Amino acid sequence: MLKLKVNDIDVEVEEGLTILQACEKVGVEIPRFCYHEKLSIAGNCRMCLVEMEKSPKPVASCAMPAAEGMNIKTNTAFVEKARKGVMEFLLSNHPLDCPVCDQGGECDLQDQSMFYGVDKSRFKENKRSVPEKNMGPLIKTQMTRCIHCTRCVRFATEIAGVPEIGAIGRGEDMQITTYLEQSMQSELSANVVDLCPVGALTSKPYVFEARPWELKKTESIDVMDAVGSNIRVDTYDWEVKRILPIINEDINEEWISDKTRYACDGLLNQRLDTPFIKYNGKFEKASWEEVYKIIKSKFENTLKEKVCGFVGDLTNMETSYIFKEFCDRTLDMQNYESRSDNRFIDTNKRENYLFNSSINGIEESDLIFLIGTNPRFEATILNARIRKSFLNNNTKVISLNDLDDLTFPYESLDGQTQTLKDIFEDNHEISKKIIAADKPMIILGESLLNLKTSKYFFNKIKEFLVSNNKINDDWNSFNILSSDAATVGNFDLGLVNENKSLLTDLQNHKFDIIYLVGQDNLNFDKKDEFIIYQGSHGDKGAEIADIILPGSAYTEQDGFFTNLEGNLQKAYKASYPPGDAKEDWQIINELAEVMNNRKLFNDKDELESSMINYLNLQKEKQNSLISENKKITIDDFTNELVILNVKDYYFSNVIARSSKTMIECNNSKLNLKSTGTEG
Repeated sequence: MLKLKVNDIDVEVEEGLTILQACEKVGVEIPRFCYHEKLSIAGNCRMCLVEMEKSPKPVASCAMPAAEGMNIKTNTAFVEKARKGVMEFLLSNHPLDCPVCDQGGECDLQDQSMFYGVDKSRFKENKRSVPEKNMGPLIKTQMTRCIHCTRCVRFATEIAGVPEIGAIGRGEDMQITTYLEQSMQSELSANVVDLCPVGALTSKPYVFEARPWELKKTESIDVMDAVGSNIRVDTYDWEVKRILPIINEDINEEWISDKTRYACDGLLNQRLDTPFIKYNGKFEKASWEEVYKIIKSKFENTLKEKVCGFVGDLTNMETSYIFKEFCDRTLDMQNYESRSDNRFIDTNKRENYLFNSSINGIEESDLIFLIGTNPRFEATILNARIRKSFLNNNTKVISLNDLDDLTFPYESLDGQTQTLKDIFEDNHEISKKIIAADKPMIILGESLLNLKTSKYFFNKIKEFLVSNNKINDDWNSFNILSSDAATVGNFDLGLVNENKSLLTDLQNHKFDIIYLVGQDNLNFDKKDEFIIYQGSHGDKGAEIADIILPGSAYTEQDGFFTNLEGNLQKAYKASYPPGDAKEDWQIINELAEVMNNRKLFNDKDELESSMINYLNLQKEKQNSLISENKKITIDDFTNELVILNVKDYYFSNVIARSSKTMIECNNSKLNLKSTGTEG
């Protein structure tokens, strides 16, 4: 540890920290524009100047390593004069357009010029003007405001892994731009809006929408993928205006994907706001009492074996739980499912469907093997962690398939299951690498679990890892990468039918009534089935429905979600459902009351406590199971090609498909492909 003084206060810091970090340790605030905790040090804004004993000039605290015996002063007249001079230089070319700037109210330059700046400028020259740049449908540029902090350049190069933003020109002629005047080809691109300390890069879809002090801010959880990024939902008059990241070092650090940030405009489009009944092929509006009576009549006149239910990919756990209770207690049937395909699942142990090494564990791993997954599109934030691990630890990454650009180098194999069989029978060079690695990670995607031989490989891989002590109390190398927000939560709640394939029975038209709760991904040809669809958007599920029950989106109700590594997190209500739409749990509760003259739960609190008790009982039950070390029975192996079936990134769920911004992003990507300029 190093000992130094900051404003006559003794402080001990680890070796390798900077003066700025030492100052923060004792609670002294240092102004900065270019410095950011997650980016490399540039030291080019000079706002963080401090006085160092025996130094004739002020030093940049962000770039100067702390050393033994240093005596630092941050509150002297010398420092004040230096900072005022720097601020005067920064503002010499900055336009006076704060009233029309979208950064107003949350602008670092605005705040720091008030605190550290002066009220006059000695510069009489004309201010420079910089032409606007095209950075695609998400980022609006006003480059005359740019102060050349280069945060956006470093983010694109280091975190996003797409070195497409840089500086051209020198001195006063320097400009920050994308090299080919095109949109930045990254699923993390809009994080530069948060990073920009001035109004040079702002949000294009949010332009002139609202001021920050007019917005109601609600902390919540993202549902665009299974990572469970922590977000803040900003609403104006109950309309979701924007979504921003919340720092959570264990999950998303301080980044979110573009889909998480901008698909929120889909919450307004194609919404279901009143119950509908289909008469003669046309939907007609109805009352809640009317639809409940029809549904009750249908259920009472249908054998329970002829009824099934499917839960969707964005459904919160309270809704899934009350739907399961409705099926078990009210309808007395167990034909419910949360999968929209026949992928293999073993729910006997919770580790069989979790990302066991954890998202943080990626940074500890020394070998990552991707099997049947493309993390860049299935879990963007997780992919950024793999890149971070590669940059910091030179982690070896291997993929069974060629996945194009993952933003980091990797070794790709031939995509054949025979190769996979050889590896996990210890007949391949990669087998030796996995065994030799201290903390290897085997990441299985849903595309592998959809193979004919999925059960074979699930058991084979697990057996190989157990026999080589890669699954133990300290480290579990076995990871399942789920792609939907509701997947793990639904498996925890038992919304999976392992005994028989409901999807096969569905294709064979064995059911008379199908109840879909937010399920829009089923592919089957409807014949005479009576379909009840409960959901928020008029999408695929609503198209085939006979009765539509308007539900709520994830921002319109409190709800728990379990992310891919098994963390239970709560999304909080930020707005209200439109029209006559209701919260999803409420619809099922009222339907149960109509059918049995008795609600399943008196209120939301009772539902939540019942669900938490159920989850705790399931964990206890699993922990009490004795793990048997018997030889795993393995199905017949057939060689096949692993084909990646990754959802279209910008249209992966009902909210994204309803978003105009996502359509623009998709069109921008298609235009780049057609012109051959895609990076």
